[in-house]
Amino acid sequence: MDITSGTTLGPEKTSLGWAHVAWNASYTRTRAGARCLEAACGCWTREFRSIGSKNMKVTRRSFLATTGMAAAVGPLVLGTADKAGLKAPVVGEGDHKYEATHDWAQLPHNIKYGNTHGVCEDAQGHIYIHHTVHATSDSLDTIVVFDEKGKFVRSWGKQFKGGAHGLMLRKEGSEEFLYLSDYAHGIVTKRTLKGEEVFTLGYPVESSAYDKGHNNGLVNYQPTNVAIAPNGDFYVADGYGSSYINQYNKDAQFIRTFGGPGKGPGQLDCPHGLWVDTRTDSAVLVVADRSNQRLQRFTLDGKHIDFILGTSKLPCHFHERNGEVVIPDLWSKVVVLDRDNKLVATLGDGQYSRDDWNKIRTQERETFVPGKFICPHSACFDHTGNIFVVEWVEVGRVTKLRKVA
Repeated sequence: MDITSGTTLGPEKTSLGWAHVAWNASYTRTRAGARCLEAACGCWTREFRSIGSKNMKVTRRSFLATTGMAAAVGPLVLGTADKAGLKAPVVGEGDHKYEATHDWAQLPHNIKYGNTHGVCEDAQGHIYIHHTVHATSDSLDTIVVFDEKGKFVRSWGKQFKGGAHGLMLRKEGSEEFLYLSDYAHGIVTKRTLKGEEVFTLGYPVESSAYDKGHNNGLVNYQPTNVAIAPNGDFYVADGYGSSYINQYNKDAQFIRTFGGPGKGPGQLDCPHGLWVDTRTDSAVLVVADRSNQRLQRFTLDGKHIDFILGTSKLPCHFHERNGEVVIPDLWSKVVVLDRDNKLVATLGDGQYSRDDWNKIRTQERETFVPGKFICPHSACFDHTGNIFVVEWVEVGRVTKLRKVA
């Protein structure tokens, strides 16, 4: 199906228009193809936009969705923080103390990170990095996979170059799947761990929030992250687009849209990250309402519950383990909350001014201060309680926080 026009390219039509579900033949009986859309603007503009400017117009062109493996030509050994004989810095205190290894893992020479936007771990302990691809990179793959010791495993995802953003892993039955958000191409896609497509979604044409008549014939849709409820319903944050949350059932059928731009209860300004909190009897959706500098909680049917204030300046996303939640704060720190959503740790706070923060993120990695974060964009716990942090910096930065206390 041609996403721009809604024209069917495969044998079956779908009711979703260009915001179709393109099901892979290995999972269903149709081979209806999905052509996606590419934004003309670079990744860095999206992060500045989410803090400041609004209503950026996006031009789109169709592109061919292809995947590929990067050739593992000799590895570039990152994470060698001891080049000058220095010990790795330690961040945090008390029960939340971690040794920081910046530029973790052995990145092949043919891959150079762009902005590192997403990170997660699978059941084997493999770490997945989602990045936008540096202009000088020979490989265009946006997903890079390492084993738990940092050895390169594989890469894929050329078609997400420039828009690679949110990354979530979920076990469904005996198999694990990745949910990827790509803001530049305006899609969310479900993939196997090796990149095989299960479905791909564009914007929900059923939702009046995306009626082209409201915006001079344009649709401003730039998804940033996904969260999934226990029943399989999933929520897509239109963080860089129109500040709505779109809900789908487990079969990727549209349910509702809620949120929308504003500062009041139930309103959002760059809902950048999402998390379904199941720590209590009644699960709730927690939103990183980034430009409003708050967390906001909703029922699973989209009704406002309350705000959580004072945890972070620019919250980006969430990951929970054993009741604790790690939140990357784009403004140079990572925080940890307890079961009561109280702040229990602040890690690697760079304490930069706004001017310095904007400048430092564009510099070469040799200028980055060990033990200090610049722009944490995503973070996750691994199975042993270590934390992996990826940052919105032009050369990419992956840090492993090894728990020492």
